[in-house]
Amino acid sequence: MNNKILETFREEVAELLADLEGSLLELEENPDDVATVDRVFRALHTIKGSSAMAGVDSIAGFVHEVENVYELVREGELAVTRDLINLTLTAKDQLRLLAAALDGVTAVDTDSLQATTAAFSLLLPEKPLVAVPDYSTTETDDLCTYRIRFRPDGDVFRKGLNPLALLRELRQMGECLIVPQLEAVPALENLDPESCYLHWDVVLTTDSNVDDIRDLFIFFEGHCSQLTIDVIDDGGLLDTEAGYKKLGEILIERGDLDQAALNQALQGKTKIGTELIGSGLVSAGNVEAALAEQRRVQELRQDRQVAETASSIRVRSDKLDKLVNLIGELVTVQARLSQHAVGNLDPQLVGIAEEVERLTWDLRDQVLNIRMLPIGTTFNNYRRLVRDLSAELGKNIILVTEGAETELDKTVIDRLGDPLVHLIRNCVGHGIESPQVRLAAGKPAQGTVRLSADHSGANVLIRISDDGRGLDRDALRQRAVASGLLAAEAEIADRDLYNQIFLPGFSTASEVTSVSGRGVGMDVVKRSVDALRGSIEINSKPGLGTEFTIRLPLTLAIIDGLLVDIAGESYIFPLSSVEECVELRRADVAANDRNLATVRGEIVPYIRLRDYFSMPGERRDIEQIVIASIDGRRVGFVVDHVVGEHQTVIKSLGRFYQEIRDSSGATILGNGSVALILDLPQVVKSASQLEKAAGF
Repeated sequence: MNNKILETFREEVAELLADLEGSLLELEENPDDVATVDRVFRALHTIKGSSAMAGVDSIAGFVHEVENVYELVREGELAVTRDLINLTLTAKDQLRLLAAALDGVTAVDTDSLQATTAAFSLLLPEKPLVAVPDYSTTETDDLCTYRIRFRPDGDVFRKGLNPLALLRELRQMGECLIVPQLEAVPALENLDPESCYLHWDVVLTTDSNVDDIRDLFIFFEGHCSQLTIDVIDDGGLLDTEAGYKKLGEILIERGDLDQAALNQALQGKTKIGTELIGSGLVSAGNVEAALAEQRRVQELRQDRQVAETASSIRVRSDKLDKLVNLIGELVTVQARLSQHAVGNLDPQLVGIAEEVERLTWDLRDQVLNIRMLPIGTTFNNYRRLVRDLSAELGKNIILVTEGAETELDKTVIDRLGDPLVHLIRNCVGHGIESPQVRLAAGKPAQGTVRLSADHSGANVLIRISDDGRGLDRDALRQRAVASGLLAAEAEIADRDLYNQIFLPGFSTASEVTSVSGRGVGMDVVKRSVDALRGSIEINSKPGLGTEFTIRLPLTLAIIDGLLVDIAGESYIFPLSSVEECVELRRADVAANDRNLATVRGEIVPYIRLRDYFSMPGERRDIEQIVIASIDGRRVGFVVDHVVGEHQTVIKSLGRFYQEIRDSSGATILGNGSVALILDLPQVVKSASQLEKAAGF
């Protein structure tokens, strides 16, 4: 298979499997929801069609077995049970492995695959004739769908003709639905084994024309009482918004019902199909054939509608990354142009520079929006995680998600996966109690893990909470003291105590399980969030639950920054963290020997960055304090001068500077010089450690 086709196919299947898993989990919660059943069936059907179109018959054949079972579910002949959902989720996992194995490197567990296929086969009843759609694609504009009624004479067997062979040939022409009509079959004692009592209604989607179909029936000419071939879907040339015909119209077109009988049935109080069968106006087989035709044409038209309205294209993420890098370079050049224009005092050049600046900012916003994805694309992954973990631990837990439409940079979403997995596993393993304990505490037996996302300025807040036992403050304190992290008599705020769980190896679990207990994971969460230039906070109430709040920037490529000057050097503060700027006079410093400032009646600690970085030079009479919000606290940073806002293109510092902790990157200014982007939480942490070492 062509590598490009293979890559596109695997990407599409990955998306479809994610949708399938989400639909299955919803179906487990609402087994009678017909719309969800249809979503599951459509996902399977699309996977099968895409596999056949890409020439991956192994996947198409496997999905076909699963699709047959869900056809029974759609018809109401098979109930949705937890066992069926488990089996289908297993099939979904195996489909993912089959897609991965197309690279020729990954091995396929054929024994598990055959066992799953056999399990689905056992759910299928024995039928005289099963409509098995061909694996060829039905997604081209040259296809037509035909309604065929084939009623052979009763003596065709005596003349050496076999209608079943003819039906098999029809199935080879395209996707074929065959409904046998059984109303003429007599009681067993009256049945003549040499007579044919059946006739068939067929819905065939094919690229063959009417003459090709009629050629199949050439040997039955003169030996059938009815043979009609009608076009019911022309490939979309005459599609209407009203959709396909109603059940009664189809039955009238087929000749199974007249208008007067239909009007009579419409006066009934039950569904039209049930009313018609109950009153004896048509047979159950006729209704089944009409419903099969209606459903098939609706599916075809839905497929075409999706294809016509879809205006999106697949673009590799590395191409988007290159585009963002080019936009970053453009922003830098635009800043140089603006600075040059202002310095030359040329009105015409200034006007051009302002126009370029406006266009550059618009282009930057559009490109960054392309990288934005709804965070809900990852939420469904965690529903399966909670389901499987709660079953493993013998707990009854559901996952509730909110704000799935909240958009975040794709890079941030990709790197957020592991931290969220760790936090959810801890909520399930540590936070939520067993059903017996919850009932004894007056709680419902079913626990809830809540995952939500919403925008907050230039950030996204992601909250993971549970309604479990909450953090045990005494246990955390004892563990911190035992580890030498805290003096036995020391006073510590709840927030600082809770943050101990982010230290490597810190765990209060009494035993190690497959879910938790080794003290590995929460430190990974903190490092991952820090690497995304975010922060994480913990709130917990004993007996009521725990909430983790992750604050992340919308994008990692270009940010709004605040440009400041310290001893002639330029630095950038992330503007999303900055609350305000105030003056600091030398007289105010002399009156207070501690680094504390009073801002509108509130005491705010500050860090003098000139001293922190050991920079030479005399202190100015009037300095400025940039007040920022760091982990929920207001902290000031004293600088010589605040220059103003700056469009900041983030550049990595390279391997040689990887050990520099106080900077999260750098940017190039309009004059070509480099300005470091300060990691404000790390600066606060380092300054606090220096104060403790100095005995403050």
